[in-house]
Amino acid sequence: MDRREFLKVGAMTAALAAVASKLPAQIVAPATAAEPTPPKDGAPDVAVVRNGEPVAMFRKGIEALGGMAAFVKPGQSVCVKPNIGWDRAPEYAADTNPDLVGEIVKQCLAVGASKVEVFDHTCHNWVNSYKNSGIRDAVEAAGGVMLPGNEQSWYVDREEPRAVVMKNAKIHKTLLESDIVINVPICKNHGGARLTAILKNWMGVVWDRRWMHQNNMPQSIADSYLYRPADLNILDAYRILLRGPQGGNLDDVQNPKYIVISKDPVVVDAMGARIMGYELKDVPYIAMAERLGLGVADQEKHVVARLEA
Repeated sequence: MDRREFLKVGAMTAALAAVASKLPAQIVAPATAAEPTPPKDGAPDVAVVRNGEPVAMFRKGIEALGGMAAFVKPGQSVCVKPNIGWDRAPEYAADTNPDLVGEIVKQCLAVGASKVEVFDHTCHNWVNSYKNSGIRDAVEAAGGVMLPGNEQSWYVDREEPRAVVMKNAKIHKTLLESDIVINVPICKNHGGARLTAILKNWMGVVWDRRWMHQNNMPQSIADSYLYRPADLNILDAYRILLRGPQGGNLDDVQNPKYIVISKDPVVVDAMGARIMGYELKDVPYIAMAERLGLGVADQEKHVVARLEA
């Protein structure tokens, strides 16, 4: 399905309904999937914003979900996990948009976060990736702190009995120790997993990614999220990379200008798949995550605010 047909005009209040594209009417969740917590008073639990710049879209989307104060309380520590895997400039769509990451840090501190720390376990040299992605400068300008993601001393052993295949892993300690975790990947193609989005971004919190690649990678991706689910998921689809994951060719980049925000990682990934033009069956870890109770892909089981920036 074409991305422009992705969003379906829903029955929302006049302040929230403003989109002409559409998603399929039904995305059937497995019978074992967890039901989402019903939003209070019909308030949206998913925000989809399009046709703006990253900061403006994020501001509109987070406002529709109650503002950053609905997720971060005064005195809480925050870990922000972008995708910074590659030594690429922002226009190549290999890493999360730096302006978006900076705005998230800024808003967390504005509502009273005690600190905001940011890291990724990069594939390219981490110092160069942090710098040339623009994320280091954006985070530090906003008052956040960049932490190493490529040093084993930052990872601690954990067990997860609910996991199907990845029952033991070394997880970045900042993710585990922070009061609030915010997941903010870019939306792009991945040769092995097909889609990099919310759940796939958790490969960057695990020390031994090679093990995940070699041991049922889709299930390992779903399992990884059990170790510490994010409290807020923000999918950066301002730019998308059609042939990934590391980019380097501007011909592989498109600019659909979407941001999707929710506490539910599964519905965000389902929407991300549609933005990329994929069917859900093309991304098996989405259904696997449903079976683990991590969320619900069916947009009809959510209250979705569809907004224009």
